[in-house]
Amino acid sequence: MSLKLDLSATNLTDQEITSLKEMRTRCAKRILLSTSLAASGHPGGSLSSLDMLLVAYGIMKNDPKAPRMTSRDRMVESIGHISPAVYGVLAEYGYFTEDDFLAGFRRTGSGFPGHVETIVPGVEWDTGNLGQGLSTAVGMAQAFKTKGIDNRVFCLMGDGEHQKGQITEAMRHATKYKLDNLTVLVDRNHLQICGTTEDVMATPIRELYRIMGWKVIYLEDGHDYNAIYQAMRKSYQNNNGVPTVIVARTTMGKGISFMEDKAKYHGSPLPPDMLADALSELGVDNDFADWQEKREQPVKTNTIMAPRTDYPEISPGEPIVYDADTVTDCRSGYGNALLSLAEANNKAGQPPVIAGVSCDLEGSVKMGGFHKHSPDGYFELGIQEHHAAAVSGAMSCENLVTFFSTFGSFAVSEVYNQNRLNDFNHTNIKVVATHVGLDVGEDGPTHQCVDYLGLMKNYFRFSVFMPGDPNQTDRIIRYIATQPGNFFVGMGRSKMATITREDGSVFYDADYSFTAGKADWLRRGSDATIITYGAVTPACIEAWQTLKEAGKSVGVLNMASLIPLDEDAVIEAAGIGPIITVEDHHIETGLGASVAVALLEKGLAPKMKRLGVAQYGGSGKPADLYQQQGLDGVSIARSVQELVG
Repeated sequence: MSLKLDLSATNLTDQEITSLKEMRTRCAKRILLSTSLAASGHPGGSLSSLDMLLVAYGIMKNDPKAPRMTSRDRMVESIGHISPAVYGVLAEYGYFTEDDFLAGFRRTGSGFPGHVETIVPGVEWDTGNLGQGLSTAVGMAQAFKTKGIDNRVFCLMGDGEHQKGQITEAMRHATKYKLDNLTVLVDRNHLQICGTTEDVMATPIRELYRIMGWKVIYLEDGHDYNAIYQAMRKSYQNNNGVPTVIVARTTMGKGISFMEDKAKYHGSPLPPDMLADALSELGVDNDFADWQEKREQPVKTNTIMAPRTDYPEISPGEPIVYDADTVTDCRSGYGNALLSLAEANNKAGQPPVIAGVSCDLEGSVKMGGFHKHSPDGYFELGIQEHHAAAVSGAMSCENLVTFFSTFGSFAVSEVYNQNRLNDFNHTNIKVVATHVGLDVGEDGPTHQCVDYLGLMKNYFRFSVFMPGDPNQTDRIIRYIATQPGNFFVGMGRSKMATITREDGSVFYDADYSFTAGKADWLRRGSDATIITYGAVTPACIEAWQTLKEAGKSVGVLNMASLIPLDEDAVIEAAGIGPIITVEDHHIETGLGASVAVALLEKGLAPKMKRLGVAQYGGSGKPADLYQQQGLDGVSIARSVQELVG
């Protein structure tokens, strides 16, 4: 059955409470059956949070027949392991059938995985890694506020996950930006896998939210439907600029006497004999054997939802062309392109379409122009990179073209898991990292991100681009703004010369448009090919000039698109002769490794040498650091000479 609760009423009716109790019994049965049938899963927390879920879905704007309708409210289950409760409740409200859920739960290829995922109708976010959901919910709530629409966001959280630091980052954001359209529901059962929350790592949850400026509502009985309703109703109607948290004292394993208040049932399903006792206590039939038989049938895929596909139409604006005499940095090229995009798309008197997120580095990442033009679209999140990466991903799924920018070490290495979850969730985040590689120079090795490509290769839905000069930077930024999906664009810190043709004209001129998976032949040669990208491109051109003067004909191939890789260009280079890859990246995991694999898979074996970062850099001028690791023009030319013989 489905239940729609009338928010104009101050209390639930007796009939509504009776209906909720009946719904609870059916959902509790599903929780117990699903986990026992799968012989894995999390029944205890599912039973403790069940009542809040039942009331929330009765209050929220939602339509089971149109689970992605634009006007829907959002529910983010940060404690994704309570999927049996979520699926049970969604089945109760008509998003799919009980048979779909129980026959498929935790089976390979089915639409009902062990932790909640967006392939399930009614689920908004793939969760599982605890401590991430609040950032996601904040991102959704922020997007709605920014766009001026009245969608509400609920976030169901566990008490144990509040031990994660990222949650306080999200709390601060919600307070700063007055997200009164956000309600957090905390399942406060005081238990986690290894015992009580007090013994494992005590956290004063209510005090934490209160000191962060939230409205705190405490429910002494988190299974009292009328109390839950009144608290959620109050938060739903809130418009005072203050986010709300409802901390509900619940019971692990609620409703099954021998499971109650037992930490072991956090992640332990019942064996068949104990399941029989539990179902008897609920007063329902034991049809475990029937469901076992159904699960012998092939899995059904009829409920699986396709990824979100909506993305705003973006004008790329007019490209900026830096002339041949211009010496500037790619990050300035980024900042100018971002401002240009804002001017073309963020119109006065209308909600912004393009958003920018940074972490106390506005000037360094060149977002100042964008901030001045689009103050309603710029979000300064302080030194909170974990939250910033997660919140940017969520915002990017609500038709805001979201650019997240900070230094490479923070945008990639530090937030690897947050970007991983963005990748799972088919977000549209644009991660633009400045200060990448040895080119960071004097800041030293802790800030010299030399693992960006190696880490990004582990994702399945991120493209990776590294421009060769400010002109190419401009086109790449405009390209990623107009395209859905996840993109990483990296660049160094230093100023560099504009790339030109042999005749001195601008290479990436007004006629150039960036194409993913397409490399550019900056120079053609018949003896060997240097394949490079990014900050060391000028050094490679310098090496080309040196080699030319020495009578060697060497090509320079700019592989600005690293994922996807232009394999055709690599094969063409192999047909010419020896190949040398040059990069400001860890030598074992960067472009050189990608080129070697591409050649091997094609059965090609040209002479090849890889140049890259072979050890952590020091604190010094980039030119000195490059020379130290053989990445300056003279050293590159020498390596090519040795390779060619």
